[in-house]
Amino acid sequence: MLWSMQKHAKPATGRPRGSKTFDPAPAFAFGAAVRSMRLELGLSQEELAATAAVERSHMGKIERGEHIPNFVLILRLAKALRVTPGHLVDMAVERLKPAEGTARTLIL
Repeated sequence: MLWSMQKHAKPATGRPRGSKTFDPAPAFAFGAAVRSMRLELGLSQEELAATAAVERSHMGKIERGEHIPNFVLILRLAKALRVTPGHLVDMAVERLKPAEGTARTLIL
């Protein structure tokens, strides 16, 4: 009975203070990999977007590294580009490797 009389606290919205949800480096690397494969196949952004069932504007944001796609979208992009999802991810990881003489590290 006492439990039903207590007020329930509302859950906090948004991400916890200080958390970081977007790292631009992997997004840029993945976008560059997608763009590279698209150009290699001679596809326009519109053609790739239509084949992968993605809005063309979203496709541009992915290629520019402004958005990082979820797993399902990675699967659709890979199918549209006629490669495995692993190949796209490997290309992105390769682009993340530091150039010789730099101190940047990648933590997976």
